[in-house]
Amino acid sequence: MTPPYPQSQAAGHTLPRRVRAGYSLGSLATGAFGTVPGLVLLPYLTDTLGIAAGVAALLVLLPKAWDVLVNPVVGRISDRTRSRWGPRRPYLLLGGVALAVLFAAMFAGPFGTGTDAGWYVALAFLATATAFAFFQVPYVAMPAELTTDYQERTRLMTWRIAVLAIAILVSGAVAPMVVAAGGSGLSGHRWMGLFVGVLILAGAVGAFVGTRAVPAGAVAESEPTLRAQLAVVAGNRPFRLLLACFVVQSAGIATVLAGVNYFVVQVLGDTGSGTTLAFAAFVGPALLVMPVWSRVGARVGKLRAFVWASLIFAAGAFALVASPLLPYVLPYLMIVVIGCGYAGLQVFALAMLPDCIAYDTVRTGRRQAGVFTGVWTAGETFGLAFGPGIYGLVLQLFGYVSSDTGVAAAQSANARLGVLLGFTVLPALLVGLPLFFLRRYHLTPADLTPAAPADPDPDPAPAPARPVASPAPRP
Repeated sequence: MTPPYPQSQAAGHTLPRRVRAGYSLGSLATGAFGTVPGLVLLPYLTDTLGIAAGVAALLVLLPKAWDVLVNPVVGRISDRTRSRWGPRRPYLLLGGVALAVLFAAMFAGPFGTGTDAGWYVALAFLATATAFAFFQVPYVAMPAELTTDYQERTRLMTWRIAVLAIAILVSGAVAPMVVAAGGSGLSGHRWMGLFVGVLILAGAVGAFVGTRAVPAGAVAESEPTLRAQLAVVAGNRPFRLLLACFVVQSAGIATVLAGVNYFVVQVLGDTGSGTTLAFAAFVGPALLVMPVWSRVGARVGKLRAFVWASLIFAAGAFALVASPLLPYVLPYLMIVVIGCGYAGLQVFALAMLPDCIAYDTVRTGRRQAGVFTGVWTAGETFGLAFGPGIYGLVLQLFGYVSSDTGVAAAQSANARLGVLLGFTVLPALLVGLPLFFLRRYHLTPADLTPAAPADPDPDPAPAPARPVASPAPRP
């Protein structure tokens, strides 16, 4: 049987710094695309194109729902790719270039404002999400194949999340400034689309070039059909539990991103630089607390640290309900607390994912990281789309009034209450409650070695590791 990892990687536990740095540059692309649409797309539809909040919510949600179907397929394609660059790296370049071009096109505004403009954005968003799948799924699959060491994966994810935090901070804080500098409205959003497209391109090319020294490795045996591969994914209980938790939490994070502009303008009454300040307060702490979270994880374990980070996020979000009664600076300090929790949440979820993939390799003897990351990214991107979607529906229910002038319309007290609850109580519940999924999650370093005898918490009827006699038809 072909070894699941290149021998040079299986023998060594510590990755060179240049590989960590090179791989981490891909977070410029994932961070920009994961942040900017969630931050500006819903306000762009409601306050620039004049789309009703409920319709805008569906236009944001439906294209990302496509990822639930396409991401596992992309993972299967990646697993079966044979090239001199290995199974993952070609997609870093091809998917990244397509993603950059399509992102700029999404905000090009060729139809002006109104219904036609809204449908154009939805279709462009669909194409952009597809390109993102071809970049993100192989990219997220790589850590499970770069090292077999349990702690080294945490170190690699710490590097990645540090760059991700920078990408989120730069793209999220600068994007609104570019919109304003470009004249707001359609013109400002066109310039913003170009800016973010260039940032995505830099990250994709940087990751492709930065990982050139990584051995490509042999393509290992995998399940013969997508259905059989998904059956193996379903049989991996630690992965299922972690995925269920993270998908719901992603929706909570996305509601914060989608609501920050509405919250600052309608609740805090700041129409100046408040959005940029609030976003920086949310993301900026990650750069400072990331090393702290790494040490906490090494001391108490990834799972416990993940729970702590989630509870900090949820507590900070709940506390923001009192924002209308507080002095101006205190809501921003509470957002800093949320940001500290967000940093740990991201680090440990992404550090636990490669463990689940490695556990599957031990369990089945097959390398199928692409399918696992395809399912993971499908769930994550759906959660990131569901957040703005449900936030838009909350705005609709509370009577939010849209505008096609590029400036938010005056809102009723009831609409402002919807803005507040959607930004505070909703994400607190979405991040805190899913922790119950992790009560049965158990993975230790011993479970990830070839000598591990069995599933630490087996299902009553685990999926077979080998194809059945009459496999399902090839899709």
